[in-house]
Amino acid sequence: MTVHDVLTKLDSLGTEQLRAQNVRHGYVGAQYGVKLGELRTIAKAIKLNTAFGLELWETGFLEARLVAVLIMKPKELSVEQLKMLVQTATYGHLADWVNSYLVKQHLEKEALRIAWLSLNANDEPWLARTAWSLTTERVSKSPDGLDIAGVLKRIDNELATAPEPARWTMNFCLGELGIHHAEFRDEAIAIGERVGAYRDYPTSKGCISPFVPLWVAAIVERQK
Repeated sequence: MTVHDVLTKLDSLGTEQLRAQNVRHGYVGAQYGVKLGELRTIAKAIKLNTAFGLELWETGFLEARLVAVLIMKPKELSVEQLKMLVQTATYGHLADWVNSYLVKQHLEKEALRIAWLSLNANDEPWLARTAWSLTTERVSKSPDGLDIAGVLKRIDNELATAPEPARWTMNFCLGELGIHHAEFRDEAIAIGERVGAYRDYPTSKGCISPFVPLWVAAIVERQK
């Protein structure tokens, strides 16, 4: 299967409805509008192939990039290649796939977390977004050796003015910190209240608001 074959297949599966939905969710760029299930089927047919995945990524099409994520092996990607993928995955859903399937599975993820946190988030908002996602993973799953108080202080200092890509995962880190670390819970809630990030975020019935005071309270209550 060639890159042309994949793009032709994606074109045949695309719908205007899904293209419009992606735009409503904030996507700007080339796309076909293909269901995620169809993308997984295409990826399964291609099988794992990192070099081909990088070729698909270079096309710039959203769905080609999602397929690329599914067929690349994290251990075969260099740090520079991984950095490129994060920097060019400038759409939340795609960025989440890159983070989950590639960055979080990479052997250098902790070194990348530290390096990308040291950058100016306004200059590298998508690297910062990923760094805060990795920090959230440390906060909730492997906090040993992590300066939780320092993480909380930095969020307090930066959340209000962070660029939106980084702000989203930074806020998520604040929420997870309040949920998993009871000794810092009141402070995390206070920061969330003071900054007010996502206070008015539209939330569907049955879902939990990303506004940290409401989110932490709801999860902690469920855990009782």
